[in-house]
Amino acid sequence: MKQTDISRADFDAVRDYDLGRACVEPVFRQIRGKSMAVKAEALAQLNEGQRAVCMFEILYRHAVNSPEEYYGWISHLLGQPNMWQEVLQGLEFFADTTLIPVLERSEIYLRERNLRLGRSWEDNKLTELARDNELRNAVGEQHREFQAAALQLLETIAAYIRRKPDEFVRFVD
Repeated sequence: MKQTDISRADFDAVRDYDLGRACVEPVFRQIRGKSMAVKAEALAQLNEGQRAVCMFEILYRHAVNSPEEYYGWISHLLGQPNMWQEVLQGLEFFADTTLIPVLERSEIYLRERNLRLGRSWEDNKLTELARDNELRNAVGEQHREFQAAALQLLETIAAYIRRKPDEFVRFVD
């Protein structure tokens, strides 16, 4: 992927919360709505830092807004083991010690639940949280932990990008 073109002033003005997303938006435009093969090819063209940011953003932006979205997206990613591993590797790139354990607890809980109920990942539907108190409480707590840990990681990612902007952007002043 070519780097995102941005002026130095605009780069400096982007909030930490939005910086990672801004740097990988070109790849998102390229892969949105495409097949897994196209997505895998695009991700393979990224440098390690870009891929790590991209995988975090794929996780974060789909899972942050509600426990239902968290449950649905985690189930979706777990149903695609390569994508799940890419997400975890991306977090490891940033030496994350907070978010990975949250995701691992979610994975264990959901794997055990699916096994107990004889379900596949595709069987997990967003609407289940409204009918299942135990699931709603567990996923709600996991989602709160996810939100807090992810905010810390957003700061870590922004600091990394600001230290090494040439890995992500090309300044056009």
